[in-house]
Amino acid sequence: MLVLPLAALCEDPNNPRTEFPDEEIEELAEDIRQHGILQPIVVHRADTAGRYRIHFGAKRWRAAQRAGLSEVPVVIRDAPADPYAQVAENQKRHGLTPLDLARFIKDRVAKGDSNAFIAKQLGINLTTVAHHLSLLDLPPELDQALKTGRCTSPRTLHELSKLHETEPDMVRALVAGDAEITRSAVAAMKVERSESATKPKVSVRRGAIARAHAACDRLERALAQVERPAVSTVAPRELEALRLRVQVLAKIWPLGSDRQTPSGERGSDSPIPARPT
Repeated sequence: MLVLPLAALCEDPNNPRTEFPDEEIEELAEDIRQHGILQPIVVHRADTAGRYRIHFGAKRWRAAQRAGLSEVPVVIRDAPADPYAQVAENQKRHGLTPLDLARFIKDRVAKGDSNAFIAKQLGINLTTVAHHLSLLDLPPELDQALKTGRCTSPRTLHELSKLHETEPDMVRALVAGDAEITRSAVAAMKVERSESATKPKVSVRRGAIARAHAACDRLERALAQVERPAVSTVAPRELEALRLRVQVLAKIWPLGSDRQTPSGERGSDSPIPARPT
């Protein structure tokens, strides 16, 4: 182990960790003020000018600067860090944020690694890989929920994203609150959606009933005109055909308790009485 000036160290531009919350850096800086750096920063030589690139310990390096240190303990390695080893190291300590892991996965895909290879190297399944990748293409309101910490579960956000495609208003209503967005809340929303899909559309039924009433009014007026003496020259056969048709319409209307029509109003074998001709 050696001790190097902080100024001799530089960050790895390919470090999978890109988010360094200020409160975490301050907490670590306070610990360093009291106890020093207990775990050396791992580096490798970056150039011939005496610069070293950080393998593991970018967070410690930042906290050391805040704590006012001028030099830090390091371990020098011969080769650059394996990217998957960097992820593993970060996950063991504080864990990468879902977005950082998603960006890392996307970068490895762009470099030619298959989803299956990435899953094996990270020790996760293919579904988890897919869920993380979907975080990079969320609708704006879900992206905001992720970045504000209201929902950090890749699986939950993936499910919400799929639901947003068909029920955007429902998803917006959920995101509009300020409570944590959980899988149970999403599951309850799916149940509500399923139940609403099977319920009769009240507004549609009411509209149909109103149109049926209007049609009955028109029919009644038309039948009244048929009964007038001025049109009594209509052939009896035509009147009988009309009467039969009205009776057929009455029979078509579902009767009895099966379709919520009070059976006491008229019997199943009692059509609307025909008007006298």
